[in-house]
Amino acid sequence: MLDRRNFMKTCSGMGLAGTLLPGVLWAQAQAEGAKKITKEMIESAAAIADVPISDGYKEMMLENLNDQAKGYEEIYKLHIPNSVEPALIFDPVLSGMKFETERKPLRMSEPRLPEEFANFGKAGLRPNYEALAFASLRELAELVRTKRVSSMALTEMYLQRLKRHDPTLKFVVTLTEERARAQAKQADAEIAAGKYRGPLHGLPWGAKDLLAVKGYRTTWGAGGFENQMIEEDATVVKRLDEAGAVLVAKLTLGALAQGDVWFGGVTRNPWNTNQGSSGSSAGPASATAAGCVAFSIGSETLGSISSPSTRCGCTGLRPSFGLVPRTGAMALSWSMDKLGPICRSVEDCALVLDAIYGRDGKDRAVQPAAFNWDAKLDWKKLRVGYLKADFEPRPEDPQAAPTEEPAKTPEEQKRRDDQKKRREAARARAEYDRKYNDAALAKLQEMGAKLVAAELPKFPYDAMVAMLTAEAAAAFDDLTRSGKDKLLTAQKDLDWPNTFRSARFIPAVEYIQAARARRMAMDAVAKVFDDFDVIVAPTQSQQLVITNLTGHPAVILPNGLRGSDAPKPPSDDPGDFRNAGGPGTPASLTFLGRLYGEADLLSFARAYQEATGFHLQHPKLPPAS
Repeated sequence: MLDRRNFMKTCSGMGLAGTLLPGVLWAQAQAEGAKKITKEMIESAAAIADVPISDGYKEMMLENLNDQAKGYEEIYKLHIPNSVEPALIFDPVLSGMKFETERKPLRMSEPRLPEEFANFGKAGLRPNYEALAFASLRELAELVRTKRVSSMALTEMYLQRLKRHDPTLKFVVTLTEERARAQAKQADAEIAAGKYRGPLHGLPWGAKDLLAVKGYRTTWGAGGFENQMIEEDATVVKRLDEAGAVLVAKLTLGALAQGDVWFGGVTRNPWNTNQGSSGSSAGPASATAAGCVAFSIGSETLGSISSPSTRCGCTGLRPSFGLVPRTGAMALSWSMDKLGPICRSVEDCALVLDAIYGRDGKDRAVQPAAFNWDAKLDWKKLRVGYLKADFEPRPEDPQAAPTEEPAKTPEEQKRRDDQKKRREAARARAEYDRKYNDAALAKLQEMGAKLVAAELPKFPYDAMVAMLTAEAAAAFDDLTRSGKDKLLTAQKDLDWPNTFRSARFIPAVEYIQAARARRMAMDAVAKVFDDFDVIVAPTQSQQLVITNLTGHPAVILPNGLRGSDAPKPPSDDPGDFRNAGGPGTPASLTFLGRLYGEADLLSFARAYQEATGFHLQHPKLPPAS
């Protein structure tokens, strides 16, 4: 076999090390069991890499393959773990950008307890703790603080609900019962002694199973990692421990943070258990919506909080990139990963964010920004925009569909038909959902919001997502090269195994070019936010890709339930992402904020939520199976 080190040095000396060509060429030689590189191999690899090479250079490459050098194999032998980040750090903060850095005391809303909670804590009465399953964090915090409900009672109630509904919803990877009961016991003792830690003290929560917890497996939802143990607590876990919160379960995620299909099955939507809950924060959204945890922590790289929050009718917060440390969390894309809360109300998200944000001295991407929640902030002073074009119907373009040659195989025709059905279903759902978006704009104007039309700049954003796929492929490179990717449950064209394989064909130069284009987009989007504190947007629009690339925060709210006349999904397979929407399922609305402007963003979103009350609707869960 060829000496790869020599080969790579030759490519490097010719200025080709930063392109796709060396990797492709080496793979060709390895696949063919060649003892030497041929000119034909170079020509094939150069065509894939789009790098023109003259015959003279090809001869030069062949003559110099025996030069000594280090190459890919030396790096492979390091067996770099997922927890090691690249030397390069993505920074969303542009020159001259300012944000608040002084941390101030939390200012919560005044406690308002519903009448059904009035008898909790009264002597001689046995309260129905199930009545608290869908209570907000603010309500639960007040009941626990005033000793009308114990942390242990809440913990047992939520553990029982997790066990009761998991067989149907499939949202639990591991129950952390021993840890939870110990934490609840400690919380009750501290509160009885007057040592109240704050609004999360004694409240049970669930962690997406990409967060490491000592003594419990961290599976990443993926086949081949079912028994993985990471003997550390993620920073977010440590901070919630310090806040006195009680971890009751590690919840599902689609394998390696994609979708809702994990090694144990498909996590379901509590509103329609024939649907998946979407992903990748599948378990956190499903369990929160089903009243099986008080709150949860999810993560988003490109929609993994937004999508399941929409599907399950939760309130999800995707914080600014670099606000919450990701130490101890599985890495997918170092330049795009974000951790955030999935809750039942906006203020719940604020209370959780207050506990988990800020530098930890380990995640170098975290900024010294402050989040200062003030429930009494005058939201009417905020400058509010809305993405006018995204709320309007899109005219049909007769020239939009390119003329295709006849399919060459039945398989190709089937793929085309499937894509057509997918587009038609998405179009029908978007058309139906427009009335919810229109009603939201009307309600905001009725509330006194002065909506100004806004537009996000036009760039080839989808092409920039190559950065995500390249980083993800690097994060799980050993999985691809070893062939262990076949252990992942989902193996379709858009699933990670195929994406990782394809990403190895992204040239390093094109990755850098995508990063440069991304910087141009960041500058342009920043100019838009110079004029606005909050921008209202449809959830299912290009803003999702744009703001994940630029690092801006978003809060996703339930925005009503679809009626019986809603278009039915084109598939009834729970594992098919086309199986979305339909009668009786939640619609959503998204609010976007300035970088590290979460306090203003959440204040405005809370005003809308309080005015509509959609978050008070809960799914009617089927009996335990």
